[in-house]
Amino acid sequence: MNVVVTREDAAVLALDVGTSSCRASLYDLQARAIPDAQARITYAPHVTPDGGAELDANTLFDHVCATIDEVLKQHPTKVLAVSASTFWHSLLGLDRGSQPLTPLYLWLDGRARGEMAGLREQLDEREVHARTGCVLHWTYWPARLRWLHRTQPNTFKRVTRWVSFAEYLLERLTGSGNVSVSMASGTGLLDIHTLDWYAPVLEVLDIRPEQLGALSALKGTSTTTQRWPQLRGVPWLAAVGDGACSNLGAGCASPDRLALMIGTSGAERAVWSPPAHFSIPWGLWSYRVDEQRVAVGGALNDGGSLMDWLRETLQLPDLAESEAAVAAIEPDSHGLTVLPLWGGERNPGWADDAHGAVIGLRLSTPPAAMLRACMEGVALRFLIIDGLLQQAVPDARQVIATGGALLHSPTWMQIMADALSREVLASAEAEASSRGAALLGLEAIGALAKPIEQLEPQTTQRFEPVAAHTERYRAAAERQGHLYDALVRSQI
Repeated sequence: MNVVVTREDAAVLALDVGTSSCRASLYDLQARAIPDAQARITYAPHVTPDGGAELDANTLFDHVCATIDEVLKQHPTKVLAVSASTFWHSLLGLDRGSQPLTPLYLWLDGRARGEMAGLREQLDEREVHARTGCVLHWTYWPARLRWLHRTQPNTFKRVTRWVSFAEYLLERLTGSGNVSVSMASGTGLLDIHTLDWYAPVLEVLDIRPEQLGALSALKGTSTTTQRWPQLRGVPWLAAVGDGACSNLGAGCASPDRLALMIGTSGAERAVWSPPAHFSIPWGLWSYRVDEQRVAVGGALNDGGSLMDWLRETLQLPDLAESEAAVAAIEPDSHGLTVLPLWGGERNPGWADDAHGAVIGLRLSTPPAAMLRACMEGVALRFLIIDGLLQQAVPDARQVIATGGALLHSPTWMQIMADALSREVLASAEAEASSRGAALLGLEAIGALAKPIEQLEPQTTQRFEPVAAHTERYRAAAERQGHLYDALVRSQI
């Protein structure tokens, strides 16, 4: 759809729903955030001792609506479209009246760990990965649906439709129950090549396609809600995964650039339009941005969340306060080896039940050394992912850093550059996922001056690798690999 966009006060409304906060923001027709036109609400998942991580879908819905209320109340702008970025991999069961029957299970809910062995007996994991871009892991829906079927059979039978939060939000606000191929690709149930539900996995799970919703393009559905007269009749796009939006917002929508993000979790990704037949290196995942674009990369469950755990559990200073002390420590000079798998492992090994570990602790180990060692440990896991990405996108030359945890720590940025032996540039875009959603909204209404792929990243600082530091980190990576083999691989 194309619209005439001549008003200086016209804007798109971008929603960004994350694991720990949601925000609504207005962007002008050049995809620039409008000053003071954003609202944010923070929250925390309910976590359980057995590895659960949940949110209440209705409470989260109310939070999102409250951010929209605040932005539209303060800024009576002409809104041309609404677009959204939401977290991938969440799962919610709805009844016949589209009311939640289950909590909203998040990507870091690990209670389905015990289901992988059974799935691997019934499915060819390599074939599943080649078709869906996902492995058989508790992050994705196959394991979680199997776990729910086993542990909550009565609830499972009552569920009419399985959705992510993105579809729940869209349906309540527009009446449309459609699923974007982007959100579908994060379930592990979509064939990312044919863009249809992948029958072999559905058959094993005894799930019918109609229980998952109709797949649709990102084209907008008119808003019917009476809550916001300002949005009445405005096209509302189906949501896109937050990781994909982050790449777009950071200017990493072509195969020559990689986005390296550390927020609550961490990821390194490339986004591009692949040929008709493309393959995914084992150890990486691949999801859809839309019908033309894919995202390929790797993710870590531990990023800023690990720093928060250190600060809260060990009563350590936060990164901002301890930055100078951490920076003063020479690379890999603390005698510690860290396996940063507190939240379990995704890429590259996809271990079912990995745990974090620190070895080399002494009574003389200072708090700053623990922080530095954990930052280095995360960087060394990214070194493995980066090597796999070089196979998938060999033309990638630039690494653009995003995410609050990383951008707020120059020390961690330098550690990343040294560990990867790559130049790392700090993104100037503080909210890349939100801006990426805005760009997709502008693209959908034909308001972009140039294709998203041609937009240059805006950066601030540049971090060059130091050869001597890189050499130290190669030795540290070897130690971490031995620790992984001893504690994780030996248990597989």
